[in-house]
This record gives sequence, C-alpha cells and structure tokens, in this order.
Amino acid sequence: MADRKPAGPRCAALVGPYLSGKTSLLESILSATGAIPRKGTVKDGTTVGDSSPEARERKMTVEVSVADTTYLDEPWSFIDCPGSIEFFQETSNALQVADAAIIVCEPTPERAMALAPLFKLLEDSGIPHFVFVNKVDHTELNLPALLEAMQSVSERPLVLRELPIIEGEKIAGYVDLVSERAFKYQPGKPSELMKLPDAIKDEEGAARTTLLEALADFDDALLEKLLEEAIPPPPEIYAQCAKDLAEAKIVPVFLGAAEQDAGVRRLLKALRHETPSVAVTAARRGIKPEGEAVAQVFKTTYAARSGKLSYARIWRGEIAEGATVNGSRIGGLLSLVGPTQAKLSKAVAGKVVALARMDQVKTGAILTPSGKPVEGAALSPPPLPPVYAMAVQAENRNDDVKLSGALHNLIEEDPSFGYLQNAETHELLLQGQGEIHLQVALMRLKSKYNVPVKAAKPKVPYQETIRRGVAQHGRFKRQSGGHGQFGDVHLDIKPLPRGKGFAFEDKVVGGAVPRQFIPAVEAGAREFMVKGILGFPVVDISVTLTDGQYHAVDSSEMSFKQAARVTLTEALPKCDPVLLEPINKVEIDVPTDYTSKVNGLISSRRGQILGFAPKDGWKGWDTVQSHMPASELHDLIIELRSLTQGAGTYRTNFDHMQELTGRLADDVLASKKEIAEAAH
Repeated sequence: MADRKPAGPRCAALVGPYLSGKTSLLESILSATGAIPRKGTVKDGTTVGDSSPEARERKMTVEVSVADTTYLDEPWSFIDCPGSIEFFQETSNALQVADAAIIVCEPTPERAMALAPLFKLLEDSGIPHFVFVNKVDHTELNLPALLEAMQSVSERPLVLRELPIIEGEKIAGYVDLVSERAFKYQPGKPSELMKLPDAIKDEEGAARTTLLEALADFDDALLEKLLEEAIPPPPEIYAQCAKDLAEAKIVPVFLGAAEQDAGVRRLLKALRHETPSVAVTAARRGIKPEGEAVAQVFKTTYAARSGKLSYARIWRGEIAEGATVNGSRIGGLLSLVGPTQAKLSKAVAGKVVALARMDQVKTGAILTPSGKPVEGAALSPPPLPPVYAMAVQAENRNDDVKLSGALHNLIEEDPSFGYLQNAETHELLLQGQGEIHLQVALMRLKSKYNVPVKAAKPKVPYQETIRRGVAQHGRFKRQSGGHGQFGDVHLDIKPLPRGKGFAFEDKVVGGAVPRQFIPAVEAGAREFMVKGILGFPVVDISVTLTDGQYHAVDSSEMSFKQAARVTLTEALPKCDPVLLEPINKVEIDVPTDYTSKVNGLISSRRGQILGFAPKDGWKGWDTVQSHMPASELHDLIIELRSLTQGAGTYRTNFDHMQELTGRLADDVLASKKEIAEAAH
C-alpha cells in the first residue's frame, strides 16, 4: 500500500441508521488513535459522542458531535451524525463538509432499506463513502444476502474489501482481499497476522476476482491485465481503490464489531490511504484553490458556558483567533473532542473548528475575511419540510417573550425545526421531523433555555357552512335612559359554492337603512362569521341586506352591527348548518416494495388515492398522491416510517374543505362542547 500524506487535516462523517453503532465506532476510533485514555459505552452514558442531556436520556444521537484525533501523525476530524431519520437535517448539513462518509450498518439484510435515504444523499452530493458492517460478532452473517440487499438501495457498486474468517459459529477475523493477508481479531488490540486458512482459499480467490473485476470496470489498463491473466500488485490495486473512491465510483465494504474494536484499525488504514484531501473536497464543493481564506458553518449550538458556537470547516487558507470574517470578530477558536474544547491560536485548511460568539453567523454561512461571497461555492441543503407538529405554550405566561427567543435559537441549532402562529386556531405550532424530534426540542427548551413548555395535539381548523338559504328579519332594541339603541334589518342568507368565502350585498331602497349604517351591517355579519352556530368559523355564505328600519335618535353604527349579529344567530339554525373539515393534498414518497402498504394506510385514514408514479430521480421509489383529511395527518409520519423502515416521507398542502357528517362530525362537536364547558 503506497504511503502518502495529504495536505491538511481530513474529515470523515459517521452515518447510519439508529442502533447501527456509530457512536460506539467513534469511541473505538478515538481509543485506537489515543485521543481518549479509555472507551466509554452508550449504555453507561460515558461516550465522547452523545454527550448532551437529551442524548444521554434517550441513549441515541440527537445532534452531530465532532472529535479531533491524530492517526499515524495525520490530523483527523470525525463527525458522529444522528441515525434517526428525524434528525436527518443534522446529518445532511454535516456531510457537506466531509471528505468521506462511513455508512455504519447492522449485518441484517432486512434493515437495508433504512439505508436508502443515506445512499441517495451521498450519491447526489458526490460524497465518497465506505460501508462498515458493524456488530458482526452478534449475529450469523449471511454476507451474500446482505450485499444484495444493500446493492438494491445503492446506485454505486458495492465492493467487498474483506472476507470474514469464521471459527465455529463466530467471526474470528478477516482476509484483506487486496493484500491477501489474514488477520485475527484481538479485542481491544490491533488484529494479529495469521496464516490464511486453507478452508477459505477458494472462497477468497473468488471474492478477490470479483473485487478486481469491479475495479476493472473503471480502468482499461487493469481490465487488459486481467484479460491477459496478469495479476496487478497490491500497491496498484490500492491506488485504483483510492482513485475510484475519490471519484465516487465504488463503495468499499468493510466488516467489524466496534464494541470489540474488531476491524476498526483496518478501517482507519483504508480511510488514511483512500480518503481525498480537503483540496479535492473543496473543489467538489465549487471552491477554487486560490484566494482568501474560506470557511463554512455546518452546525450552530448554544452552550451554557461559552454561548453560541458555530462549527465550521476551513476550506482554504488560514483563520486565526480574533480575525474578522463576514463582518464579525471571531471570539474564540476551538478544537473539539465531543464536549471537551481546546483553544487554538489559528487553524489551517481542512480543520474543523468551533467559532465562539459569532452572533450574526447562521448555519450554512460561507465565511471570508472580506465578507464577499465565494463564487460557485455549493450552499448547504435547504431545511427539510415539517411532517409533525405540536401546539405549544409556555407554562408561565410571563415567559412568552422568552419562549420566542428560545424558539429562534432552537431553529438556528437545527433548521428543520420551525414554528408559526396558526391564524385559524390561534395556536403556536412547533414543527419538526417527528415525535422524538419535538420531544427533544421540548427538553432543550426546558434544560437549555429555562422555558418549560406545555405541548398538545394541534387543533384541526374546522369550519362550518350552510346547505340552504333563508330570509330573516331581526331587530336589536335597548332602552336604558337617555339615548337607546335601535337597529332593524332584513337579511337574505344563502350558501355559496365551496371556497368562495363570504359575500355581502346591499339591496336597500328608499333609505330604509341610512347609507352610513350599511357598512355596520356588513361588519356585524363578518364578526358573527368568526364563530357560528356549531362553534367554528362560518364560510361560503352570502348575506344580502334587503330592508330595515331606523330611529332618528336611537340608531347608530353599533345598533345596526348588533342587529346583523342577532339576525344571523336566529337565521343559521334554519339554514341546515354543516361542519366542514380541511382536506389536504398529500404526496407520499416510498420504496416501491411498500407502495401497496401505503395505499392501505391512506384508505385506513379516510384518504382518497389519486394515483402514483415513479419518484423522479429515485430508482425503485414511487410517489403516491392522495387527498386526506387534515385530522388524519398528525401522526401519519409515525405509521408511515413504521411501515417503511423509516424510509418513507410525505409532503402536504391544504387543498379544499369538505362536508363532515355522521358520527365523526358528532364527535368533533361533542369535543368542542367539552372544551368550551371546561373553559368556563
């Protein structure tokens, strides 16, 4: 294997589904490279990654964690990324600054579909990536089935680099298919060189031939040698592996068990010799080699002691503590090993650093000393659209302003959060990527920002309308000494086509209602529409003023406004009022194997399937279009992910209002009544 030392530190991201063992792999890497004196465990909450209270409580990665180390005198930054699809924004942002990614997965073919979003993101972004099949000590490994399952979700060919050595019922070591040397796992130590077992020589030869043929698909010279039955030497094969990886043509596959340190040092060697340098990655990101210093922020966090920290990778040049970038002075320059920080005086291209107290800098920002944009530089991915929401309010109403600031910071830390004030239900909605995502947000609001928050299922913005019209006379009269109040109106109330809202018309003749009072009649009608007979906003109705009476002294704008309200209150029960529920257009993206299950899911939620088609740009995926009641969408993402190993997602927009009758309507009205009575 040819030795080389690329210029500048390099960065690798650890990605993979929840429970695949990424954090344990990081711990093993840091132990093997001497960055930590001894390994911690996820179970005990003593790992470098997952150091936040939210991660420790849930025993899962909920935000990226950066750890610097040195391997054979070469500096590295490893980024441990969340595995849950609900925190995919964090992973996506971090991957944009990585030279390579290691997809960590379990050795179970049945879970391969969970890798599909990761493979797609890496392929679309052109990010070189390895696969590390973890936990091979915990299960009987069916390697052909696993490779076949993973290949079904990868556009790039998977290239097996190791063959497991099985002793009894356990994997005891591996054969490096390039060097053809065999190694035995030694828990907590480097693997020990051993004689290649005779029993697997044939299998090893076949696997090595498959490896060489895969590489030859991208190199004519190698193909020619193979056709001439000339076997290239290992250094040449390693060089071809590195070239094909850097160009994102192949996906090398390694095996191991992170908790036992098995296969970890072999993975490190592959990373060292095959991961591209920062200059190559910067060029892939559209950043030219010449010019002023450039850094890019991929993560923002608010720490209790140090305040705001902006995690950034330096693409070009050198950045020093106290320097000014994008008009802001760097308050501190830090290297990271999880929560442990060390001050730096300067940092060179390739380094991942935390910039302190950069209050004006946002996640995704590209930083330069001049503040000028970098032409051609690729931007960070846009925020993911929300798929889950909760209605929130501060437990202490005096904390409302504080809550607003905390939510702003929360979105800076993770742009896939969002919040809005629902104009129809008057609720503050916290939006995100799933139930756990929002639960973590609530924990952070309380522990980090000291704003305890109450959360509830959002209200559905039901409305009401009428099915038939009526002509109604109404009068508002009040006498209480001095000037009284008098307003008298005749209104024609009629239903309008769905979606037309509200219309008012004046057909009064002969001055029965003076002109100055007619706007008050319309205003009274509009005020009534806010809450109708059923307790919801009234829509799709026309009100026509046809006649009325007034009193020269007692009539006023207020009296005619009240007359309109009285008249509508008396009229609407006669108009056959009916409840309307919002119907959304829902587009569900799902692997084709699960399309039939999704069709059943839609039907079970009172949805109407409109059709489906192949998802644009996604091999083996469908987009199913449907109409679905908004009341059925609250936990749709939970069931959808359960059906599809976390791979499925959806987009939705309001489409139209539709009548709701029968038992479901009765339940809505009964619930509305209970809430109203409880409020009193």
